Amino acid sequence: MEASSEQDRKFFFNFSFFKLDPKWRWMADLAKEESAKEVENVIANSGIRFRSYSTLGLRDDADFLFWFASESIEDIQSAISKLYLTVFGKYISPSQVYLSCTRPSIYAKTGKTLSFLSGDEPKKYVVVYPFIKTREWYLLPEDQRQKMMNEHIEVGKSYPQVILNTTYSFGLDDGDFMLAFETDDLHAFQNLIMDLRGTKVSKYVAVDTPMNVCVKKDIIPLIISLG
Repeated sequence: MEASSEQDRKFFFNFSFFKLDPKWRWMADLAKEESAKEVENVIANSGIRFRSYSTLGLRDDADFLFWFASESIEDIQSAISKLYLTVFGKYISPSQVYLSCTRPSIYAKTGKTLSFLSGDEPKKYVVVYPFIKTREWYLLPEDQRQKMMNEHIEVGKSYPQVILNTTYSFGLDDGDFMLAFETDDLHAFQNLIMDLRGTKVSKYVAVDTPMNVCVKKDIIPLIISLG
């Protein structure tokens, strides 16, 4: 019963990518460590689910990702507001922000709770990107869409080392979905994407960028690693 009730809960996901002001790097190391502890304390007291990742050197428009999940978007706003009130918060600015929510898939009847919400240990990497299908896709008969998605899903099953967190952005953000693939093997993820390019569903993909590769780091080592 507890697992069932957990699956029925609806969560908002917020993927906030931030860019660091280079002036941060001129701060004394001790001040950086104290600032990192301040951020860690803010997040720990926010009461919402959270993961942090580094994108340092992997993109030119973001240095790190803070991934939030909560049943209340106001709680997410409150956590980000308090983040900006920290010393570290004075040196960061958002470069990409995505909003989505959880809901059951109409194509994959798995009934599984998303990895991020189930308390599973995070994988070493997460690849995050918005996803938009063409309007033509939604005008196809349901049985045709299901058949193509069955093929799509079977390809995914051949890569069990890649875990997908799919959330829905319809009416909340510019895209249709937010995809967050967790894995310890980026080569396996690349192979999966290349295989998916050959499925019929690929014909109906309008947007699947920017594709952000993120490396798992806890808050304090993440902030200290920024230089």
